[in-house]
Amino acid sequence: MELVIQQRQELSLLMTMELRQAIELLQYTTHELEQYIRQQELENPLIELKEKENHNGYEESVNQRSSFSRTSQMPIEAIHSKGKNMRDELYEHAKFMHKDGFTQKLIRYLIYNLDENGYLPDWFTDTESPSEFNEEQIESGIHLLQQLGPIGIGARSLRECLLLQISYLYPENVMAAELVQHHLDLVADRKWNDIASKMKISMVEVKELHDFILSLNPRPCSFTCDYSTEFLSPDIIVEWKDDIFVFQLNDGYLPAIQLNKDYSKYLHAKDDVSKYMQTHYKNYQWLLTSIEQRRNTIIKIVSVLLDKQKSFFERGLSLLKPLTLKEVAEEIEMHESTVSRATANKVIQTPHGTYELRTLFTSKLETSDGDSISQTKVKKLLEEFIASENKFKPYSDQKIAEYFNTEQGISISRRTITKYREELRIPPSSKRKEIQV
Repeated sequence: MELVIQQRQELSLLMTMELRQAIELLQYTTHELEQYIRQQELENPLIELKEKENHNGYEESVNQRSSFSRTSQMPIEAIHSKGKNMRDELYEHAKFMHKDGFTQKLIRYLIYNLDENGYLPDWFTDTESPSEFNEEQIESGIHLLQQLGPIGIGARSLRECLLLQISYLYPENVMAAELVQHHLDLVADRKWNDIASKMKISMVEVKELHDFILSLNPRPCSFTCDYSTEFLSPDIIVEWKDDIFVFQLNDGYLPAIQLNKDYSKYLHAKDDVSKYMQTHYKNYQWLLTSIEQRRNTIIKIVSVLLDKQKSFFERGLSLLKPLTLKEVAEEIEMHESTVSRATANKVIQTPHGTYELRTLFTSKLETSDGDSISQTKVKKLLEEFIASENKFKPYSDQKIAEYFNTEQGISISRRTITKYREELRIPPSSKRKEIQV
């Protein structure tokens, strides 16, 4: 085998650490950017932050319900209420009613295992599930728990929850108990004729029983959830001033980044300290440049959105026009991935509500006249059409697709109608059918 030395020239793209950090910075919300700046102050001795005395900060208070065991994933700052948790109050009531330690421990075990609706999870019925209490003790504890809180607490299923309410509050309604006990699946599927046939009652009686069941509370203990007040800090604020729409970035509360003069004198010394300081000085300059680039990129994007989505800012979400990230990227002469990163996780406050910035980007569907319509507009039309349908003979997804194609001139498939309907949390036609007497 012959050994030779070859010289070859080639180009390769390398992502530097600075470029990687700049990309990450572009995706940060304003709140995340503030946290990042403060972290940089701790790591870089040349960075000195100066708090701004007067700034225009906007916050929108939102009541957000979260589950007992998880935190909100929304890009917002959550401030939890300092009030006593509702589970704690229920346990305090249990300690008042039951003085012995074992019973208190058993009920506490059950209370803090309730889900957000006040139900016990399925594994409580599993005898092989590890627990310090046996099956008989848990069953006894459930009965004690159900005597403490609202009727239905501690139920292990919807059927049990409804039956508890009927037996405690309406013991005389035997037919309703029979319907829930044996035919609740038919109620869910809205098979009214099957119910009438199996129970040997008229459709009028079926409707009366159904109306009665609807009056019961399937989630009698939803108050056991934790509640927190969410303060939503929008990244962009759009306002109507002097007959035009204007916007500003809600970054007035960000601290000003300055060079620490106490350490800057070491920059020009000819020793190892100077090399150390030069490295941090480059990081300082990079931080200023990256923040300014991020700001300019967002300003360019929002400027295009104000022009392209003017009807949305004037009249609301129903007039949102089709617009893609690629179209905006071409408009501001940037790469589509840059626009994607710059719009990620951002929140925009408008005269018609506060939305994620990505909401203003929507795909389009073709119409028969060669024009296009936004996905959001189609969903709005779908919602209005289903709301106005005959509830005794609701339209199938296929019928709705045919209506959009023939009457509205919108090219859309049945599969897409199904997808949009599910996103709007609208049940299928079989679940929308009401009782005709």
